[in-house]
Amino acid sequence: MIHEVDEGLRRLLAESGLDASGVDVVFDAPTRDWAARRSAPTVCVFLYDVREDHTRRASGAGEVYDADGFLAARRAPARWFELTYLVTAWASRPQDEHRLLSQALRCLVSTDALPPRLLTGSLAELGLVVGLDGGGTGLDAPAASDVWSALGGELKPSLGLRVRAPLAGVTTAAAPPVTEGLVLRGAARTAPEEPGAARRLRYTEVAEPGPEGFGGRRERGPAPARRRRGERQP
Repeated sequence: MIHEVDEGLRRLLAESGLDASGVDVVFDAPTRDWAARRSAPTVCVFLYDVREDHTRRASGAGEVYDADGFLAARRAPARWFELTYLVTAWASRPQDEHRLLSQALRCLVSTDALPPRLLTGSLAELGLVVGLDGGGTGLDAPAASDVWSALGGELKPSLGLRVRAPLAGVTTAAAPPVTEGLVLRGAARTAPEEPGAARRLRYTEVAEPGPEGFGGRRERGPAPARRRRGERQP
């Protein structure tokens, strides 16, 4: 699911005009070594926090049908996660970095959810909304300064991006539908029957199996009279 969210964000930013301007969209960690190797204008979307949204956890299971309308599998409900990104711009001049960051900001804050046409894999199959919050991060997410300290780099202007995405539940295949009747085959008895070895299958009114076995025609008594509403049983 995480790599599918990355692909959706990459397509979204590319459509905002970054791709046409020759700007790279990457998901690397912006460390000192990475910054030293960078040679082209870049927008870096770094994932640094993944947490489950427990308020959206559900129970039960959904049913999956095949093309013929038969039950093919059962799927556990999706579980929702919050992915927090640090978005930064990298160029040779601070003015160019601010221009790139402003372009990314305009694109992200104007989009509340990834469009379905940009979703791939399990996200496209589920058909659920992948929400975006480009105005900040969750209260429980690490601060941007702590992230820069952990990366060992210098503090740069950055944009916090939070994505709420579903993780598809486990799918369990269902047994195929029954299309043929039950077939019973008998075999000749090779040993004398022991007393009490015969089993009677709920047919208590039949003393011994007849020529047709226990499944033969049986005499049934009259059905019991139905009680009227409010009438007490004697």
